[in-house]
Amino acid sequence: MSQVDTYEKELAFQTDRRRAAVAFIKAVSDLWYDKSIELVLFRNQLIDRNVSEIINLHEYAGEFVQKPISIFDSVEIAQAILSLDLPPAKLDIGKLTYEYHLEENELQDARAFVSAKLSDAKQSDEVVPKDVVLYGFGRIGRLLARELMSKAGKGSQLRLRAIVTRGIITESVLEKRASLLAQDSVHGDFSGTVSYSVDQESLIINGTTVRLISANAPEDVDYTAYGINDALIIDNTGAFRDDQALKRHLKAKGAHKVLLTAPGKNIPNIVHGVNHTEHHPDKVDIFSAASCTTNAITPVLKAIEDSYGVINGHLETIHAYTNDQNLVDNMHSKYRRGRAAALNMVITETGAGKAVSKALPSFEGKLTSNAIRVPVPNGSLAILNLELETATSKDWLNATMKKYALEGDLVEQIKYSIDNELVSTDIVGSNAPSIYDSNATIVNADGKKVVLYVWYDNEYGYSHQVIRLAKYIAKVRRYTYY
Repeated sequence: MSQVDTYEKELAFQTDRRRAAVAFIKAVSDLWYDKSIELVLFRNQLIDRNVSEIINLHEYAGEFVQKPISIFDSVEIAQAILSLDLPPAKLDIGKLTYEYHLEENELQDARAFVSAKLSDAKQSDEVVPKDVVLYGFGRIGRLLARELMSKAGKGSQLRLRAIVTRGIITESVLEKRASLLAQDSVHGDFSGTVSYSVDQESLIINGTTVRLISANAPEDVDYTAYGINDALIIDNTGAFRDDQALKRHLKAKGAHKVLLTAPGKNIPNIVHGVNHTEHHPDKVDIFSAASCTTNAITPVLKAIEDSYGVINGHLETIHAYTNDQNLVDNMHSKYRRGRAAALNMVITETGAGKAVSKALPSFEGKLTSNAIRVPVPNGSLAILNLELETATSKDWLNATMKKYALEGDLVEQIKYSIDNELVSTDIVGSNAPSIYDSNATIVNADGKKVVLYVWYDNEYGYSHQVIRLAKYIAKVRRYTYY
């Protein structure tokens, strides 16, 4: 075959592949907007992706499971799902496609295969939508708003109804709030639309009205006056950290449950996927989503503890600078944090090492920890230096972590990276709280001392953990197939 013929053949294949990607995008959209069924590809989001992104995700998926997963197969499986009568669900089409080939298509066609795999879907509980209020609208609050509104679909799960802030709500305030939501220096432009209404004192996000409420104290708000009932209040302020302070939210009319996006005192500190089922929302009213670092390291530590046992260890976090540091040298209540954040590496403390034991009691007294704030605005790294009870090798250790990333209770939490060029900007926008860097793993000669590198988007990855926990608290978790 001549080079010209080869080139023409390659062009034809690329055209067919891109055409298939278009058909796949349509199936993904139809499932989401018509049936509230969300497809993901090995936990990577597919909604609002373009053709090139879809093709790249399929190439990654093939490398990840070491078995080709083509866009043509995904179209077939997606259309089979579309043809079935299924309840709201979240389905990993990568896993389904992989299993379709792994089982050598014992069933005659994709529809029969999918029907058999998802046969228990109709037994799932009915989901009743839950009103959500964001109390505070800073970095995490705005990312939560973005995600809640971009994934609202038919509104069958969490419904963002209001945002509570301090101060008078003027046109200037509304304009600035809308601008901060629409544009972000780290995470880029919001993929939807944002405007505001002065008369309604509201942000209009993707055409949906979200009220802005001014309040100086949690108990001052009457949410029922805005048509909001039995709401989940997500507190992003950091001002209320213990059970007594957070109970004030429950005094507000229309409030039902409270979720704190920071470590809390005298309340359950939850790392979703690790210990959320230990605290049932029918029995607990106030939850904490712990910290971004705790959510990054706890899933990995659980996997290692369950597989090898951990004697002790040290955690060092290389953390992006945050708003509690100074831009230029100035007074600060804590040592070193007063020095210019964008110019210095700053040693500071972290409670993440101790906080792990709140989710994993077996780690009580096992970890020491410290933190270094570095001059990047987002994207952090946790270095775990551990002594294990059972010896292992780098290959076995990585194989263990890959298994946890592929199947089991931690598939939403652990992302397994095979990229040997991975740097901090690459993990910005990851919805997994833990990105395990397989190429950086170190195991010493006796196999009992290991060093693990866990990347995390300390804003976006953490926000997704908050939403996962919010869905559990609100009892709007759909049927899932991972």
